Amino acid sequence: MASSVHSDPDIMSGMVVFRGTRVPAKTLFDYLEHGRPLEEFLDHFPSVRREQAIAALEEARELLMAPFDATVAR
Repeated sequence: MASSVHSDPDIMSGMVVFRGTRVPAKTLFDYLEHGRPLEEFLDHFPSVRREQAIAALEEARELLMAPFDATVAR
């Protein structure tokens, strides 16, 4: 499965963005960090689909938890 985000030097100077958009993935995390709901982010950035935002959060979770999951699996 393709990632919901990607980086391309020709798009936003290589910043990680939602695939098919120019919306930085960091913006989603900024919204959530400041207590703003996912719905507000999606309303402000309609080019990002709900599925993309959820997938980005799941990908971030997997990356964050990978070291712990590997330890538990031992």
